[in-house]
Amino acid sequence: MRVGQNPAKSIKQVAKPKKITVATATYIPHLKGYYAESLEVLKTCLESLWMNTKVPYDLLVFDNDSCVEVKEFLVEAKDKGLIQYLLLSNQNVGKGGAWNFIFQGAQGEVIAYADSDVLFRPGWLEHSIEILDTFPNVGMVTARPLRSPEKYYSNTLEWAKNEPDANLESGKFIPWDVFREHVLSLGTSEEQAQEWFDSKSEWRLTYQGVSAFIGAAHFQFVTPKAVIQQFLPLEMDRPMGQVRSLDELINQAGYLRLATCDPYVKHVGNRIEGIQAGEVPDKTPEMANRGNQVLELPLVRQTLLGIYDFIFRLYYEN
Repeated sequence: MRVGQNPAKSIKQVAKPKKITVATATYIPHLKGYYAESLEVLKTCLESLWMNTKVPYDLLVFDNDSCVEVKEFLVEAKDKGLIQYLLLSNQNVGKGGAWNFIFQGAQGEVIAYADSDVLFRPGWLEHSIEILDTFPNVGMVTARPLRSPEKYYSNTLEWAKNEPDANLESGKFIPWDVFREHVLSLGTSEEQAQEWFDSKSEWRLTYQGVSAFIGAAHFQFVTPKAVIQQFLPLEMDRPMGQVRSLDELINQAGYLRLATCDPYVKHVGNRIEGIQAGEVPDKTPEMANRGNQVLELPLVRQTLLGIYDFIFRLYYEN
């Protein structure tokens, strides 16, 4: 038996999703050993995102059964209005499972995905969207130049060679410091990084006045939801190690895989020692819905809900 009317019936409108959903997946099972600094890395990731993303977006976070400290941080950020959608799994479903949740659940027309150890710099989303909107049939745009094996971008290269309005160049266009920054973050030695830099080159592509590098990376990319959902569900039976299958699927389907010409994101890894002074602000932003700050204060919220409960009982339980 229902007593009274559900107050939700008086709500005249609901929140509409932003066109872009920024999403990340986290897995920090404890704060020791390999994961000792992972919570600080996660905070760095989200703080840089909040401060350096000026395009309207909703943030979706999928937590893959992290430890209590991580979950508390995420819940607090959600309660402050900094995370719009927070999914807390009580088991590790792997990166493929997290991607399936994210890519199917994201409400925006465009999904901007990043691992939770990525640092965002000003302009990362604007320049990614510019490439996405300019080039035809784009599947992935990564917000930094990098090199990847040709088998993951062969169809992009074929399109560039056959498109009369595209200007395709081959050479060493990525500066050493930009190349080194990314490669060393993957655990590569200085000597190996230098050898790779000297031995290979990259492809640069210009179309309708916008330039991009050929190649993208699954650790961070922007993609149309209508494109990425074609490949779901992703079948991965291990937590890690099979993520290259997404790169293969997008390339095999003929979609372009591109990257910005400047390094707008940085892969941090599991240590924060590589972060330079000034790359991350000292303070997290205030709540997104500033007008509701007073109402969300614990004492105010508790008092008002207590008054509401008293009035409800007065009318319907006497």
